[in-house]
Amino acid sequence: MSTDAAVDVDQDVLDLLVIGAGPTGISIGAEARQAGLSVLLVDRGALTAAIQGYPTFMEFFTTRDRLEIADIPFSIPEDKPTRRQALAYYRFVVERYKIPYALHERVTEVTAEAEGGFRVVCEAASPRVGEPRIRRARAVVFATGYFGNPVRLGVPGEDLPHVHNRYLEPYPHFGEQVVIVGGGNTAVEAALDPWRNGAKVSIVHRRAATKPGVKYWLKPDIENRIDEGSIPAYFESEVRAFRPGCVEISKVGAEPDGPREVLLADAVYVLVGYRPEMDLLARSGIAIEPETLVPAFDPATCESNVPGLYVAGTLQAGRATDRVFIENSRDHGGRIVGHLLPRLGR
Repeated sequence: MSTDAAVDVDQDVLDLLVIGAGPTGISIGAEARQAGLSVLLVDRGALTAAIQGYPTFMEFFTTRDRLEIADIPFSIPEDKPTRRQALAYYRFVVERYKIPYALHERVTEVTAEAEGGFRVVCEAASPRVGEPRIRRARAVVFATGYFGNPVRLGVPGEDLPHVHNRYLEPYPHFGEQVVIVGGGNTAVEAALDPWRNGAKVSIVHRRAATKPGVKYWLKPDIENRIDEGSIPAYFESEVRAFRPGCVEISKVGAEPDGPREVLLADAVYVLVGYRPEMDLLARSGIAIEPETLVPAFDPATCESNVPGLYVAGTLQAGRATDRVFIENSRDHGGRIVGHLLPRLGR
């Protein structure tokens, strides 16, 4: 869609535009509101869309106090929140601080303007949003995370309807053959849950065992299920193709056209991780390290090599998506707003 067709729907220049409406984006928006800045969260999906993509009955590994943002207590009786409680909590923060947001809008361009500030082009990510629009802001934060970009295997059949990248709940799979591809926390949880609810589950993983970082209460559980044969595990194996009703695998390093083992599969979950989407950052002028995908930024302020453009949340870790979480990025909003205020003369 050409940006020439976009219309300027807001003549006022925002102090801060935040791309992303997850916990990090919300915390930045709350900091900005507390500081008296005009702010807008723009997200191509729903509010906290990433958390909505977590398993329906998931419990956070992190305790509630480490998920708190914007000086608002996470007041629940349990020590570790559930997905549902987290969704309610972050929505309450938005309501409490009256953080403006524009959901189901995809930012396609961020361009520095000659007179200062940035021109931000947004396109409709849903028919209900309407026409593309242009917004202007004195500063822009990239806080898009990585959950929208699952790693793909690049094998035939990956787009078949029974192949999924996110696991939600076990109930559709009672009595079915389910194949889990991966060996990390998400894959292990997605294997144990349907198995306990009447599915026949198998695991395919490139390594010789599940990942060392699997949660301490899950690791012996999955290992016991594998040892007793309840959940067959095909280690040091990789998927060669997805076919209707089955998965073709072979040993890692085997000839691509060599013998393959066929696993029956009514459903497949490919849970091998995510990659941050850095294309928009790069097109906006932010330097990206090619191997690690780590963007250039000052850890003290979160400002990138482009003055006025900031990088927050898990994007700071590049490919290492297991290094930055809500609990160690919730102060990014304070760093950004604290750096921006003097620049705006506030």
